[in-house]
Amino acid sequence: MSNDRFFHSPHIANMIANSLLKSTVKSSVRIQLLNAKPSVLGTSIFQRLASTSSSSSSTSSAPSSSPSSSPSPSLYPPSGQHKSPFDISTKLICHPTPTDTEFVTHAMFPHPPMETSDCEKVHFEHRDPVTFGDKVADRGTKFCRACFDFVTGYKKPTDVNGELQTWKGTRYEMTEEKWLTRCIFLESIAGVPGMVAAFLRHLKSLRLLKRDKAWIETLLDEAYNERMHLLTFMKLGNPSWFTRFIIYVGQGVFCNLFFLVYLMRPKYCHRFVGYLEEEAVSTYTHLLKDIDAHRLPRFDKVEIPEIAWQYWGDLNEKSSFRDLILRIRADESKHREVNHTLANLNFKEDRNPFAFKQEGLPEDKQPDAHELKNAKGTGWERTELNL
Repeated sequence: MSNDRFFHSPHIANMIANSLLKSTVKSSVRIQLLNAKPSVLGTSIFQRLASTSSSSSSTSSAPSSSPSSSPSPSLYPPSGQHKSPFDISTKLICHPTPTDTEFVTHAMFPHPPMETSDCEKVHFEHRDPVTFGDKVADRGTKFCRACFDFVTGYKKPTDVNGELQTWKGTRYEMTEEKWLTRCIFLESIAGVPGMVAAFLRHLKSLRLLKRDKAWIETLLDEAYNERMHLLTFMKLGNPSWFTRFIIYVGQGVFCNLFFLVYLMRPKYCHRFVGYLEEEAVSTYTHLLKDIDAHRLPRFDKVEIPEIAWQYWGDLNEKSSFRDLILRIRADESKHREVNHTLANLNFKEDRNPFAFKQEGLPEDKQPDAHELKNAKGTGWERTELNL
């Protein structure tokens, strides 16, 4: 067959035309995707494909079905659903139902009541690192947070106590699901240090045949409080399996590292936890500001779970999600104060100043593990305490 006859064959000509048409459609879609805004990509990829394919097929002789006969799918599923098996995400539960009502026990460490006005006054405070250990702990905390922020698409505000940016339309825009994911991950890690430190001090007390001077009780109370935060959030959100896997691995790595470092440098560890709790206060302050700015409307419809008002006695079934976050932030601020103070003490000789009140000393001269009125966010110096 000659070249002229080859190109004039109707069958061959149709094959070449269809091939060129498909190539043109794909190139057009690629160009449109490259020029599209990030916020548009999620909902329009398949629509562009469908509309482009339908318009191109209408020029050919072959019959085609109407685009309206079947809805075009969206790349991203509706808000609140896991988008992919490997997404770090959480489903929001606005109306939690009690599932473990058969055996209910009272809290081992009851939470004292907190005034809402005192909780409102809590704000972000940062202790300036002075010693080499302080600087290591501070930079270590910032590094861990930067990694987590990058993975979860969070951007820390420059001044969390001031006016915040919305980040609307960017990967840093925080939704209800992203906030729940962040809170669950944060609380799953924050509950580790208190338990590890209490365990090691317990073994030390047994090994040396001497009292611990009341450190263990405060550390156990802290770990218990953080776990109650996590259990409360778990009633409001269902993390994806990949999120659970990341938490599983993260806890294993962090727990063992903290254990080893605490054996050698407990002061560094308590300073690290103090800085970690500073970041927790910053995160919850950001969350409260987003709620107040009405950027998270679905949180206004959330019913706090029963476990919350059973633990925080000043809450009830009519309390809002914002009321809950106020108490959690206040708890984190006290953990910040406790750990910064413990890092200032002599671990071999000093007693725990948060364990009991001394008679004859004014209330404002003694630290308290729960009281907010005389709190010191950067910790009590050793010279300020009667040890």
